[in-house]
Amino acid sequence: MSTILITGGTGLIGSALSRMLVARGHRVVILSRSGVGALGAASANPSTAHWDPYKEIIDADAIRSADFIVHLAGAGVADKRWTARRKKEIVESRTRSSALIVKALKEIPNKVQAVVSASGIGWYGPDPVVPSPRPFVETDPVDDDFLGETCRLWEESIAPVTALGKRLVILRTGPVLSNEGGALREFKKPVKLGVAAILGSGRQVMSWIHIEDQCRLFLHAIEDRSWSGVYNAAAPQPVNNRTLTLELARRIKGRYFVPVYVPSLVLKIIVGELSIEVLKSATVSAEKVHKGGFQFLYPSIQSALDNLTGRPSQSAG
Repeated sequence: MSTILITGGTGLIGSALSRMLVARGHRVVILSRSGVGALGAASANPSTAHWDPYKEIIDADAIRSADFIVHLAGAGVADKRWTARRKKEIVESRTRSSALIVKALKEIPNKVQAVVSASGIGWYGPDPVVPSPRPFVETDPVDDDFLGETCRLWEESIAPVTALGKRLVILRTGPVLSNEGGALREFKKPVKLGVAAILGSGRQVMSWIHIEDQCRLFLHAIEDRSWSGVYNAAAPQPVNNRTLTLELARRIKGRYFVPVYVPSLVLKIIVGELSIEVLKSATVSAEKVHKGGFQFLYPSIQSALDNLTGRPSQSAG
């Protein structure tokens, strides 16, 4: 049994990952600003420990006890409009928390074997054409837009752990499909009203991943000592927005829905600059994780939605 320290452990991925790790017999400690040192309660699993990246405070016992660190902390990219203040929060919530982890590992005696950090496929720019003739791979250069710069700073901020002799794995994650929140919950809202809301042209490709496969990738990165460096965390069969929306609508409403195209201009009015990412086509390769021995439980959007909705597609034909 390993002790795994998780930042961002109460978020969408962190909550699901914590449950999976506990079910597999690991001890989980969640770093939280409201943590009050529950490490002392041996029976608590997961337990919590206090940290505050902005005040550079972290529970030293949590660092000493950890065998692995999973770094997920960061303000939600799609939770609010991208004001200048929100952009600053998105970047600093990632870089400050990374810096505190590096500082703690440098100053506190520890037995941490590896750090597994989240990043995002926002690293990549838009596909050169839709659909893309070649998916983005991990060695492709960073894009110069806001999310690309955010991912670059995020990855650079955690990179110094390698100089401390720690194995570092960075998972560039795509939109995570889960019934507990995230992109799928937003797609479901109009569908439940009988409207299949196709965004923009609907041709833009989304490199998604099922929540269970996402958590399994973090577990694989922890357990497989050969894994090091950057890996794309996206399913091997990306899908365009129109296909995803219609597949979801058929499972929830059968034949009883109306496809409606939401113009790009309307999206820009509703969500502001974030609409750039909503309308961006990004086709990302899963080849490296496959070569690393990982097998997806949900490689296609059909298999993922069958699982998440609990029902197969009901074709309009």
